[in-house]
Amino acid sequence: MPADQLTALDATFLELEQDDDSALMHIGGALVFGPLDGGGTPTIDQVREHVAARLDRLPRYRQRLSTPRTGGFVWPSWERDPQFDLDGHIRHATLPAPGDERALLEWISDFYSHRLDRSRPLWEITLLDGLAGGGWALVWKTHHCMADGVGTVGVVHLLLDSDAGQGLPAPDGAAASAGADEGQGWLPRPPGLVRWTASAGLMAARAGTNALLHPLDTLERSRAIVDLLIRDELIAAPQSSLNEPIGATRRIATVHVERKPLEEIRSVLGGKLNDVVLYAATRGLRALLLARGEALPRQGLRAMVPVNIRQTKKDGELGNKVSSMFVELPVAEADPGRAYELVCAASERHKAGDQALASSVLVGLTELAPPAWHVSLARLLYATRLFNVTITNVPGPPGRLYSFGTPLTDIVPIVPLAADHAVGIAVISYADRMTFGLIAGRASVPDLDVLRDGIAASALELAVLLPRPRRARTHGRPAAGAKKT
Repeated sequence: MPADQLTALDATFLELEQDDDSALMHIGGALVFGPLDGGGTPTIDQVREHVAARLDRLPRYRQRLSTPRTGGFVWPSWERDPQFDLDGHIRHATLPAPGDERALLEWISDFYSHRLDRSRPLWEITLLDGLAGGGWALVWKTHHCMADGVGTVGVVHLLLDSDAGQGLPAPDGAAASAGADEGQGWLPRPPGLVRWTASAGLMAARAGTNALLHPLDTLERSRAIVDLLIRDELIAAPQSSLNEPIGATRRIATVHVERKPLEEIRSVLGGKLNDVVLYAATRGLRALLLARGEALPRQGLRAMVPVNIRQTKKDGELGNKVSSMFVELPVAEADPGRAYELVCAASERHKAGDQALASSVLVGLTELAPPAWHVSLARLLYATRLFNVTITNVPGPPGRLYSFGTPLTDIVPIVPLAADHAVGIAVISYADRMTFGLIAGRASVPDLDVLRDGIAASALELAVLLPRPRRARTHGRPAAGAKKT
């Protein structure tokens, strides 16, 4: 396959949009800043100049699709756009007063409700000023056919500096590349489900194209696929109001949680930080279903958790290098402690199994299908029978980042919604806290605040299970070191 040709997985995200008008398959986020030193915000010309000076690090961002639709005899390729106009990709908008968080999320919701123009390079950035207190934001979206969540790290590297008084470091291997492995640059090796799939990812990357060429070496892969299909396709995900027609208009909400209490919960109760994230999502979804008067599925809702399977460190590597895990979320369990145990057990069970391998093999096998027939396979990979909700957890920078010398104060992460999937949850860590970005179909989830509040309350539920510090027992005598009066 030519280097500039889309893979079958890349093309899947184009096909999902072509198949249903409600599917919007772009990813991205919002980077929020306070006022510049001395007040004010950068101008649109300054932002364009800033990006133009760094865009050569991401040559794909000057390229467009050779054909805007899939379905022919070959996959589309990336080709240089002879009419590339940076000004058309970087725009300016002002947030209506009062410019508070609610107004910001409403603006972002509208921004993500519009598809990217396939006749041009598939990305946009907006400089948004007018935020309360003189703040501003850089809001971007990139089509999923162009990059996955880890690949869009390149956008962050393009826009941000690691020091208040310096520009970005010069490219140095994968640490400066758009498709840097999650263990490179400022991205630590991801926690929980993503970390332990590294070896499975290495096998899976080879498995798809080799499966038919080496039939005597496919027993393990075959067993893994059968297990996945029986558990996650023949035994379908439960029916839920989360899986109904959603329309193309989005609603976005956020939850900010301090990272330290979550780390303490993980340390004391066991599991991984990603288990705490999945638990929080579980409790929020439970609250949402209860508020709707909906029966709670005993087998749990099924979450699709994307898994990074990058195995190489290539400068400027974009495209999609992901597999999936399917994890049961015990929304029917009322007891917080027991619910957390079930989440950890589900993660551990999938960790010990071959699910990531099987999912990757299935994706690899779709490469063998002619492009004209591939749309039915794209529907299968994102069918509601397979999963109810997407939850992605991307580890972000542990230290402060800057743009124009101003510290980044918040990141709002966004995950795309496929047809009939009403809710998606994206989580990113930054500095000392984690942000849950909730995206939903506006008409189908008018009660998104219930999910938001349920996630916010989940950390408190587990915190009460932690042992309290013991006080010195004096039995009528002063504690050691206490002064007599």
